[in-house]
Amino acid sequence: MKLKILLALGALAIGGAAFAQEPGGGGGAPTPEMVAARQAMMAACSTDLKTLCDGKQGREAMMCMRDNAEKLSAGCKDAMAKMPRRAPPPPAG
Repeated sequence: MKLKILLALGALAIGGAAFAQEPGGGGGAPTPEMVAARQAMMAACSTDLKTLCDGKQGREAMMCMRDNAEKLSAGCKDAMAKMPRRAPPPPAG
């Protein structure tokens, strides 16, 4: 069961990397800060993920955790709040 949780958290981390952008708009490897934030979130949220979103993986698991934000532990909420946010899309036109 722990392997399943680690796989789900790993999928969350990989999914987060897809949304992250390097400063200046370039792609590439995540910054050390992004890696640290993901590791902290995976450690802080493993119990919450198992309790609230068991069986969900990747984006589905992250959406489940956001939908259950009021039920998350304080440590998990704090770790999620420190995750880098996706940059808004450029204006059309």
